[in-house]
Amino acid sequence: MSSRRMTTIAGSLVAASLSSVMIFSVTASADDQGPGSSKGGKAVDEAPADVELTTLLPEEISVDNSSQETAMTATVKNEGTKDSGKIRLWVVGFDGLTVKNVQGCSPIAEGDLPEGSNSGYTCPIDNLAAGDSKSYDVDATYDVSQTGEKTGKICLPVQNSDGSKTFWQQGPVPFGTTNPSPDAPATPLLLGTDNAPVAPGSDELPKTGPGRDVLPLGAAGAALITAGAAGLWWSQRRRET
Repeated sequence: MSSRRMTTIAGSLVAASLSSVMIFSVTASADDQGPGSSKGGKAVDEAPADVELTTLLPEEISVDNSSQETAMTATVKNEGTKDSGKIRLWVVGFDGLTVKNVQGCSPIAEGDLPEGSNSGYTCPIDNLAAGDSKSYDVDATYDVSQTGEKTGKICLPVQNSDGSKTFWQQGPVPFGTTNPSPDAPATPLLLGTDNAPVAPGSDELPKTGPGRDVLPLGAAGAALITAGAAGLWWSQRRRET
């Protein structure tokens, strides 16, 4: 084979290789929401020996200012050295954030929701092996006109299969913005951040849809968080099975 032909083939292979790398790079970052965070989370009831359960939420999400729709990934992890056995993850919305769907999970009946919440889904997990994690796609709406105590919040409790123990609870933790964008197509929201006004002297974020009354977290929310620390907050609203 001539050296010219070998050079041509080698050049084609390099070009193909570079194309593959570029395509892979674009695909890998398409759904990237940034690093996950356990901000606002804490252990509640003692988990089985050598099982360490935590959750992660994206540090930043984006809300469409026209539709109020947003999406995020909720992840549960077992950072221990033994399998978890049967557990369940709840994904619960508060105030300006309403959970519309969690892929592979079932809606929580209104009467079973924690006090002060507006929506939620339950995700049963047969077993989470040591070192493994499981992620769920969450569809939600976020009313960016909510301010103060009505900032949209989300809560991720990880319980045993019957809900009698809560091994970990992240939240209710807010998503909010310190940089409102009234004229932009989307508003970026940061985990653990309260909403800021549109401009100095303004008392609300831009209106992006019809107003609706949402119960403030207030005293009920404080009671819920206190009860959650004791691992009992869900039982007050859970129907007897």
